[in-house]
This record gives sequence, C-alpha cells and structure tokens, in this order.
Amino acid sequence: MTFRGWPAEALEFFDGLEADNSRAYWQDHKATYESAVRGPMDELLAELREEFGAGKVFRPYRDVRFSADKSPYKTHIGATLDKGGYVQLSSSGLGAGAGYWHMAPDQLDRFRRAVADDATGEPLAALAAAVGSKGVEVTSIASLKTAPRGFPKDHPRVELLRHKGLAAYRSWPVAPWLGTRAAKNRVVELLHAAQPLLDWLDVHVGPPD
Repeated sequence: MTFRGWPAEALEFFDGLEADNSRAYWQDHKATYESAVRGPMDELLAELREEFGAGKVFRPYRDVRFSADKSPYKTHIGATLDKGGYVQLSSSGLGAGAGYWHMAPDQLDRFRRAVADDATGEPLAALAAAVGSKGVEVTSIASLKTAPRGFPKDHPRVELLRHKGLAAYRSWPVAPWLGTRAAKNRVVELLHAAQPLLDWLDVHVGPPD
C-alpha cells in the first residue's frame, strides 16, 4: 500500500499511552496501534527499501530489567534501515537520522584514531559542519565529559573525540504535513543530507570485528 503519512489517531494513541502506560490500555487500543501507527510505518519502510535498505520496526515493549521506570511500553515507534537510517514517531512528532548509533570497542578505537588524524579528521569536521548548516544535529547517544584517555584535552576536534557513536539526526514537531506524503519527503531529505557522514564512517570505521 502507498504511504500517506500518519493519521491523527496515531498521535492520540501515544498521548493516551503516555497518560496510561498499562497493559489494559495497550490491549484496548492495540487495533489503533496496528492500523494508525504500525501500518503507516510499514508502508514507509517498504517505500524506502530500494534506496536505503530493508527496514525493521523495534518491539513496542520496554526492557525494564535494569530500569527504575517499570512502564511496560515505549511511547514511540522506531525503526532502523539496513543502510544506517532510523525513523521515529511519537506524540511530539517525527524524527529521522543516520549513522553509527552505538560503536563497539574496536569501532570506537578506529573512530578516535581517524578523528585525531588530520588527514581523516579534518574532512569529518568539515562534513559535520556542512550537515549542521542544514539544520541537522550531529550527535551521539552517549559521550564522554572530556577527551578519551590517550588524547589531549585541547585537541582541535575534541568534541568529536568525545562521542561514543556518531549520527545525524533531525526532529520535526507535529504539523498537518505529518498526515501526508510530505512526511516521507522529510525523512528522505534527512537521509540524503546524512549520507556523506555515513560514507565517512563506512570507510574509516566500518562494521565491528
């Protein structure tokens, strides 16, 4: 089926889940989740597949084993794309990104050495600046408070060295376009903008050993 955006019912579902994160709410509104939330996401991933790789939707259940928050359900839907992309919808709006979200130790070692080397690090800094000029955030899920061990604290690219992953990400608040095909256009534009950054990571970091 053709992706036509997410209906208002998708946002209403997440509003309700935030207010009542319980199995009872989930069971009572599961049909809405499947038709208004998961359905459009599957349609979007199918349309993105040829250019950005196959998509995979994350399970809606939270891993609460090591969390003080025992709420059983995620208040967003997220999906990855084989070629490094990510899409997320919540009651706050739409988000999309691309990059290496979590780096294994061997990846992190290669990343830091490439960032520190002027021959490879300076081009990365230029790419990050270019991506940022388009309103896209270059970020990571986690970062150090200072330079990693073995690297000077005054390194010219210390901000990049501090990252434990690297990705380009952008979010958009709820607006009428979210219920149209324009939602796909925004995701595609972000993925295109992030591609040079992803290419650098593929060349200089690569997959984990």
